[in-house]
Amino acid sequence: MAGLAFRDFKTRYLNSFLGAMWAVINPIATIAVYTFIFSEVMQAKLPNLDQTWAYSVYLCSGLLTWQYFVETIQRLQNVFVEQNNIIKKVSFPKVTLPIYVMLSSTLNFSIVFIVFLVFLAGIGHFPGLEIIWVLPLFIIQQSLALGIGLMVGTLNVFFRDFGHFSNIFIQFWFWFTPIVYTIQIVPDKFKSIISINFIIPIFQSYQSLFLYNKVPNWEELKPVVLITVVLLGLAYMIFQKLKNEMVDEL
Repeated sequence: MAGLAFRDFKTRYLNSFLGAMWAVINPIATIAVYTFIFSEVMQAKLPNLDQTWAYSVYLCSGLLTWQYFVETIQRLQNVFVEQNNIIKKVSFPKVTLPIYVMLSSTLNFSIVFIVFLVFLAGIGHFPGLEIIWVLPLFIIQQSLALGIGLMVGTLNVFFRDFGHFSNIFIQFWFWFTPIVYTIQIVPDKFKSIISINFIIPIFQSYQSLFLYNKVPNWEELKPVVLITVVLLGLAYMIFQKLKNEMVDEL
């Protein structure tokens, strides 16, 4: 399984001169653009914090982990359709396909995350021992991505509208999550809408950890964990019920 994930990672950058370096260049370019637009053009500042790199740390800690989350969902929602030739020709446990996608996404993100940690160390903002709390946050986040991706990926085999709708939904979901802005600047009339977004505590935990060295508030994360467990269970039930029909549909 690890070999399949590594081969998938290499395939992404096949026939490119810079190869796997694009795994580093792409997120850095994205962060640079967002940082320039919001920090320099729009003069975005964090409340009660006037450090030179504060907004960049805030932005990177949320945006990089969000990209990891979304990449996993988007690859999972198409995995069965993209691998239809293998599914139709070879008999194997279909659940291995989402697993290898998870491993491949994690490998790609690991490179990005190491670059981010080097950046933090370079500006004297490395979180220290608090960094260990990133792992449980990753597990919760990616378990949620697996639940959503597996459910959409299974249903997408039968109704391709699910994949298209998911892509649109994710765009709205991003802007309803305080990643490039802070919750404090949201007008009061919209805060009740934003508060419905159950995933906010995960990304606020990343931001607090890397910006203020604060450990996650597990009371706030409990609803996210509960929803994640429910979605994972529901996704697995749907997958188990429809997996044998995939071959005929594909």
